[in-house]
Amino acid sequence: MTHIDLIVVADILGIVAFTLSGFLVGVRNNLDLLGLIISASLTALGGGVVRDVILDRTPFAFNEYYPALTVITTIAVAFAFRLYHREQIERQWLFVISDTIGLVAFSITGALLAIAADFNFFGVIILSFLTAIGGGVLRDILINQVPAVLVSDFYGSIALIVSILLLLLVSLGWMGTFGVASVAGFAIILRLLAYLKQWHLPKLNTD
Repeated sequence: MTHIDLIVVADILGIVAFTLSGFLVGVRNNLDLLGLIISASLTALGGGVVRDVILDRTPFAFNEYYPALTVITTIAVAFAFRLYHREQIERQWLFVISDTIGLVAFSITGALLAIAADFNFFGVIILSFLTAIGGGVLRDILINQVPAVLVSDFYGSIALIVSILLLLLVSLGWMGTFGVASVAGFAIILRLLAYLKQWHLPKLNTD
């Protein structure tokens, strides 16, 4: 599978997962129907738009049909399965899993596109990070809450770890479908483990 194929697959996975997580955030904040659609769409597509602007190209959401169709289909499925009526604990786990998959998938697309554009080490890390967290930050600002990346358990760190591991694969000549899938699997497990164990980066004690 080529880099382009990997990027498209990761993009679709990320859009589906982030659409679902954005939808659930909207449900949790009692948004109306339009609010749910905006929350889901912004979470799913915001990071990709930020990424493409940095890459100096037309955002993929504006010239490809699959991003919008994927968002619409995912929202329709969420309504069909009445996810907005699930019990809170079940909804919470659904949110965590979907958000984790979206985070990892978009971290990968950002890093792969930065590598393809010959960005340096820091450029790859920054583009991966912004792709992964951009949509969620825009969503959280819109609904007037502190962006999850600033307070959540090990959230933004996952994007940094993914980009560094992909750069390592490139340097070792191991970049390929299996290598990328291995990085994705490791990052998903690490994020879920961090959630279960309540791992956090150190915070300053201001007392």
